[in-house]
Amino acid sequence: REAIFAVTIPEEPGSFRRFCSVLVKRAITEFNYRYARSDEAQVFVGVQTRTDDSKANIQKLLMDQGYQALDLSNNEMAKLHIRHMVGGRGATLAGAAGPSDEVLYRFEFPERPGALMAFLQSVGQHWNISLFHYRNHGAAFGRILVGLEVPLAEREKLNEHFTTLGYRYWDESHNPAYNLFLK
Repeated sequence: REAIFAVTIPEEPGSFRRFCSVLVKRAITEFNYRYARSDEAQVFVGVQTRTDDSKANIQKLLMDQGYQALDLSNNEMAKLHIRHMVGGRGATLAGAAGPSDEVLYRFEFPERPGALMAFLQSVGQHWNISLFHYRNHGAAFGRILVGLEVPLAEREKLNEHFTTLGYRYWDESHNPAYNLFLK
């Protein structure tokens, strides 16, 4: 049992220690962080839950201590991909007007030998891949998170292309975990 949070902490010496002291009676199962700004840090943290300790109670505890805390426990993209990519922010992308040209999609496709290559070939070479995370869980399906440089004028064409692929997919471009940790 684990609760997953995106928490904003001050970017200063001792902040991590102070943060952990708030959770002293709970096991921290994961903590991901990378320097990004001089005033505050976004951290991805997993906290073990007990039967008498709900996610809402942990979030309230953090907020009562002055932290901004977003519960990501039910956010599939955060649990499957973001936790492995924290700190990987996109700079201005080569050949693009800027990071705003990046869109983010999550895919599921049948897992079998060659499936990843088949997926990459089906996506084609029209748009530059700016972010990619693949995680094979040994399940019947593979999971991919992909960022692509797509000018605003071509977004409809991209969605039409994805619809023809036959894979389940979700537009994650407005997912709060993406905005906090990758954008």
